[in-house]
Amino acid sequence: MVPGATPLRHAVRAMAVGNPVFDGDGVLQRARFLPSPNCDQRPVPGDISLLVIHSISLPPGVFCGAAIADFFLNRLDHSAHPYFATLRQLQVSSHFLIGRSGALDQFVGCELRAWHAGASQWRDRVRCNDFSIGIELEGTEDSGYTDAQYAELARLTFEIRERYAIADIAAHSEIAPGRKTDPGPSFDWVRYRSSIADT
Repeated sequence: MVPGATPLRHAVRAMAVGNPVFDGDGVLQRARFLPSPNCDQRPVPGDISLLVIHSISLPPGVFCGAAIADFFLNRLDHSAHPYFATLRQLQVSSHFLIGRSGALDQFVGCELRAWHAGASQWRDRVRCNDFSIGIELEGTEDSGYTDAQYAELARLTFEIRERYAIADIAAHSEIAPGRKTDPGPSFDWVRYRSSIADT
């Protein structure tokens, strides 16, 4: 048993006692919910077995602005930065975003398919959006991630696993090798996996 994992589990469970963590649409009650139009029905309702960890910053290397949310909500001002013009034709979302402070936003209920993985494959299955939940961390592949983000990611992972039969956790780079590289070498997988070892 990993030191620190059990207290986390008990603390999260204690907070959830008497309160449904997710509603019927898979919206986490404690998250700020900003519904994105970039989603649709899963081909097989309830087929959710993969958690995908991503990273994002908009513009690249700039943190703590509103651009990520605006991007997922299709309201990004493409004239505000030269990089934003490259995103003009994209319609993207993720289920969750964890900011640098640990703040948690949700854009798509987990029962729906968010558009986060793109062309992808995990084990013998393609189109990972069909059966996954996507979590974006605000950061870059070489920036590292904050203590608050690791703590929130562990808590969120616990809550998702309590509700959904998650069999695997993968990086975006693992499901789209050669096309994506996030969350990159600065993401501490050992720290993360240790924090969820008892969940």
